[in-house]
Amino acid sequence: MKQEIINNLKKIVGDDWAVTELSHMQSYLYDETELLIRPKACEDCVVVKPKNAQEISEIVKYANEELISIVPRGGGTGICGGAIPTKPSIIISLERLNKIIELDEDNIMITVESGATLADLIEELNKHDKLFFPVHPGDEGAQIGGMVVENAGGVRAVKHGIMRNHIKALEVVLPTGEIVNLGGKLLKNNMGYDLLHMMIGSEGTLGIVTKVTLKLYAKTNNIATLVVSFDNREDASAVVPKILQEGIIPLAIEYMERFVSEESAKHIGLTWPTTNGSVDLIFILDEATEDDLYSKSEAIVDLCEKYNAVDSLIAESSKDQKNILDIRSNAYTAFKENVADALDIAVPSACVPDLMNDLINIAKKYNTITPAVGHIADGNIHNFIMAENGGLPPYFDDIKKDMYEAAIKYGGTITAEHGTGKTRKKHMSLQFTNREIEIMSGIKKVFDPNGILNPGTVID
Repeated sequence: MKQEIINNLKKIVGDDWAVTELSHMQSYLYDETELLIRPKACEDCVVVKPKNAQEISEIVKYANEELISIVPRGGGTGICGGAIPTKPSIIISLERLNKIIELDEDNIMITVESGATLADLIEELNKHDKLFFPVHPGDEGAQIGGMVVENAGGVRAVKHGIMRNHIKALEVVLPTGEIVNLGGKLLKNNMGYDLLHMMIGSEGTLGIVTKVTLKLYAKTNNIATLVVSFDNREDASAVVPKILQEGIIPLAIEYMERFVSEESAKHIGLTWPTTNGSVDLIFILDEATEDDLYSKSEAIVDLCEKYNAVDSLIAESSKDQKNILDIRSNAYTAFKENVADALDIAVPSACVPDLMNDLINIAKKYNTITPAVGHIADGNIHNFIMAENGGLPPYFDDIKKDMYEAAIKYGGTITAEHGTGKTRKKHMSLQFTNREIEIMSGIKKVFDPNGILNPGTVID
């Protein structure tokens, strides 16, 4: 990066907040994308750490004048390559925008700066002990702004949905430098095109989110975790729609293959609590009363037994509940060193049994295994394509395409949570028509006429 550019950026953010030494920049060049598939980062970059939206606006305006690429940077927890600069860039880290601005208990909302982490948000809400925020993608180091632009999901989407369902307002610096406020503390707003929701899931390509207002929910202390075990995937996946049809909506319903559960538990020094069966469903229930909690737990077990469940247990203590959730959250980490790619395909939830059968047959076709976990009630299955001899298997592209096509066959999607980023982009034509992709490109052009914001992500 030219010294003149660095000097001008230092005038905006101050000398201490512009990083140019490679050794200090290294952690800003990559996210959590698997090593074997992540794009190579361009090292000709400068990391700037602005303190507010106004400084970001000045940086963006300057970048437009000089036609320099900008890559917004959150917590770096993404796994689709979206935060990796692939050309000389100004990396804008949001880490200093980390304030909790307002907890509005009357409107049941909270406003935070985008660099505040999920851990910061949880800590603030715990001080008040009345309200909670339901979305939890698994890593509390994720920044709220990043969760917005990735439309984060996680284990609790069954009852409360994903980030899109809870975002009420955003402050955004547009790619041309203007600061805009979208939405508000409103339950209804039907004026004009919905630019707020266009920003959600845009992966840092349409604007830089600097402030977020989120809807909160009343906290309940009646929580339990139920584990039900089955001998096969078919029974475990088939019972889930039946539970939902009965009007039982748990906070979460998670699917885990037993060898994945055991390996994940071992990895963090715990023991999986059941021994019978080969696959497990984890139900997290969050009910208004203790009676509701137990009656719904019993109803779930009764239904599961009709689908050949072989074991069940309820974890009532907070410690036992935490252990089970920690094992589930660690599933990817336990295998990560040997994972070539962690897919996150999704289908309508009623199609999960058929999708699971297809995925089993696809793995057999290539004489491999693809360990699976998933948010099964959302229809969202995470399959791990495993590395071979430390590299990509020779059938890597073929097996991935087969799995994507299996999902799309049922009206599904290539990515439910992780995002398109740079690693899923080349498969967009499997899911969208040329005209749909052309419209997306046109939207990008309107927002970002010079194409400086996160180039190479989602849309070329």
